[in-house]
Amino acid sequence: MGNTFGTLFRVTTFGESHGPAMGVVIDGCPAGIKIEQKDFLLDLEKRKPKSKFSTSRREPDEPEILSGIFEGKTTGTPIAILVRNKSQNSKDYDELKDVFRPGHADLTYFLKYGHCDYRGGGRASGRETVARVLAGTVAKKILGKGLPSEALAKEGTRVEGLVEAIGGIQAEQKSFKFARENELFFADKKKLPEVEKLLEKTQKAGDSVGGVIELRIKNVPAGLGEPVFDKLDAELAKALMSIGGVKAVEFGDGIAASSKLGSENNDAILNLKGKTKTNHAGGVSGGISNGNNLVIKLYVKPTPSIELAQETVNKQGQKVKIKVQGRHDTCIVPRIVPVAEAMVALTLADFYLRQKACQGIS
Repeated sequence: MGNTFGTLFRVTTFGESHGPAMGVVIDGCPAGIKIEQKDFLLDLEKRKPKSKFSTSRREPDEPEILSGIFEGKTTGTPIAILVRNKSQNSKDYDELKDVFRPGHADLTYFLKYGHCDYRGGGRASGRETVARVLAGTVAKKILGKGLPSEALAKEGTRVEGLVEAIGGIQAEQKSFKFARENELFFADKKKLPEVEKLLEKTQKAGDSVGGVIELRIKNVPAGLGEPVFDKLDAELAKALMSIGGVKAVEFGDGIAASSKLGSENNDAILNLKGKTKTNHAGGVSGGISNGNNLVIKLYVKPTPSIELAQETVNKQGQKVKIKVQGRHDTCIVPRIVPVAEAMVALTLADFYLRQKACQGIS
């Protein structure tokens, strides 16, 4: 329980950060979707640590396709993919095996299970997200092959993300193109040097910072989502909040909408296709996509693994102080971008297949 996501397009991830491998089983993928190993490599590459502010752990992340794909196409049977861990330094965590790291899931796992994998957090590690990215590659292929609309069939649904803010430094001029060209996925070319200077200072101090990610999803067909408990925005929020480090999610104007007048916040409707004059709602009305771009923001906390002394307790309940050593990110935000894109793709692919089943679209 708790390791499977989706209704028709179901994804189960497995593996621990310092175990032998990470993996994913994808069930419910239609047959005939063209996909090759190189497609997985592209998304995995985006997730890898690249900048000097990221963890020094470098994994080759070579996907082994065990089932469900034959001669470059999905077969309709479960897809199983494995990525072996080859750069574990479990000894880095020997001093932490009897204490609980602040900001991590060590204590909550211990309280729930009476036992926890202290080596990098086990299942709670960011390493788990490699399996999500693998599944996201398949989901993107489903979305990209053309949806039930002639207007969308040429491009399909596209999911793009960028880093809007790091450590309180806000991008003023946002460019998805520039974000794809720099290692931090930061959106503003002029502000990037300021961000890098902050990260250098924070890294030297042994501390960490958080930030904000923006996602824009284009060519989303109207009608995805359910009107009550399975609202599209609710399921997307659930998917994105399941990513470690994400503490808040907002759609469209989000929190800012709470201080507006209804006359300011309502999106004037222009036609029966759902097109609106503005997009304050962020592409969702009544829990159902309205045909506009989905606009979502994620707020990510600072990486909890820091070298500064922190107060905690050990397994005997005694108060102690610890410094977390090992290989950690000064800012995890850039590496969450491809994971967030994957989780959005998984959610939309699932809703697309549910809508297709509901309407009997061929």
